[in-house]
Amino acid sequence: MSKAIFWDLQGTLGGDAVTSIELFEPYSFSKEALKLARDNGYHNIVITNQSRIGKEMLSVEAYNQMVDRILNYFNSNEILINEFLCCPHQNSDNCDCKKPKTGLIQLCIKKYNLNIRDCFVIGDMGKNEIVMARNAGCKGVLVLTGGGKGSLNEFRHTWADYEADIIADNALEAIKAILKE
Repeated sequence: MSKAIFWDLQGTLGGDAVTSIELFEPYSFSKEALKLARDNGYHNIVITNQSRIGKEMLSVEAYNQMVDRILNYFNSNEILINEFLCCPHQNSDNCDCKKPKTGLIQLCIKKYNLNIRDCFVIGDMGKNEIVMARNAGCKGVLVLTGGGKGSLNEFRHTWADYEADIIADNALEAIKAILKE
């Protein structure tokens, strides 16, 4: 059995939590965080909600171009991201892949033969990533980049029934905290 880190993209590995993926710029520490996770036996899997596709505000072609650019950056010298998964749906589509639902995690459990108890979800939105971690049966880490501070403070009510296992300043500090467990 293997283990994985399920990463949120925007607000966690770079960019802003709520703007278009087209504006994504990686944080300076993100490569180091992904490398540290990989070097300690974790598969790095990005799971991102991109409802702008379902709302026809972002074309699939533009999205794919951004994913290629992001993967070229992170995987240019070595493979740091194993999988990049997207839910393109709106809430009204009632899919099983939009965070905090676990459809994309379930696919990865089978594909990578994951022991879900050894996996973590890292993200900046408690209502998405921490709730998804609980729904999937793994641990949740809230980072304070992107929307993290707001999620922990003025939007805490959106995930009031859940607790993060770890709260970290950023993605790199999150991995360091995971490795101390």
